[in-house]
Amino acid sequence: MAKILIVDDEEGIRMLYSMELQDEGYEVITLPDGKDLLDVVEKEHPDCIVLDIKMREYSGLDLLQHLRKKYYDLPVILNSAYSSFKVDLKAVAADYYVVKSSDLSELKEKLKIALETRIPK
Repeated sequence: MAKILIVDDEEGIRMLYSMELQDEGYEVITLPDGKDLLDVVEKEHPDCIVLDIKMREYSGLDLLQHLRKKYYDLPVILNSAYSSFKVDLKAVAADYYVVKSSDLSELKEKLKIALETRIPK
């Protein structure tokens, strides 16, 4: 069972994604911000991270840069309500970019691809 880490400051998003992805058979861990992100990755060894970009105290783009320094092969899906971040140079370090929606089919598809192409740990 693949383990997915969801990092989003909106509780409703974390709950929705968690329920939907658990229904798909994934183990899900959630974080309300990026404060302890690297520690949680070290401890939990997620197979993929779904990372919000605009959070109150943290930028998902900055967190992505920190992740890439230590976990360069860990798939990361940037998830934002804004498509404008797709052109940000920092966003190219992500494996995929998905615009938030109540329909999670695109996120689920990108997650499936990311997990299928991941090099086993």
